[in-house]
Amino acid sequence: MGNPVNLSPETEKRIYASFSAQAMMTTLGARLVSLAPGLSRIEAPILPGSRQQHGFGHAGLTFAIGDSAAGYAALSVMADNHEVLTSEMKIHLLAPAKGDLLIAEGRVIKPGRRLVIVQADVYALDAGQQTHVALLTGTMIPIAQG
Repeated sequence: MGNPVNLSPETEKRIYASFSAQAMMTTLGARLVSLAPGLSRIEAPILPGSRQQHGFGHAGLTFAIGDSAAGYAALSVMADNHEVLTSEMKIHLLAPAKGDLLIAEGRVIKPGRRLVIVQADVYALDAGQQTHVALLTGTMIPIAQG
């Protein structure tokens, strides 16, 4: 088995800076915890302000971190002079987001020059038990910068 491919330090720095600039992720307490080519992982606590009326993590929180995880996975395979925007994203809510932490794992399914097909799985962590709460599938579009 060969060595795993890593992102360049410049690409990692650019992606972490982009994540840090997202005010919504800061508001949600989300953290970008890992990156690899075509992969990313975001974690967010299920804070009192992110819960729905039954006490579970709100679907909006689930969607937000799943979309961002998929987007940063896509950005990890883009040229340094590109950003990505979500063109379309669908979410399948599989179970209530019960617990204290959500984990979103984004991945690139098919990279392209005009469209990048992505997915993300979101899990809730409750007392050490991980539950698959959502599956997102979508399309990102590369945007050339200046």
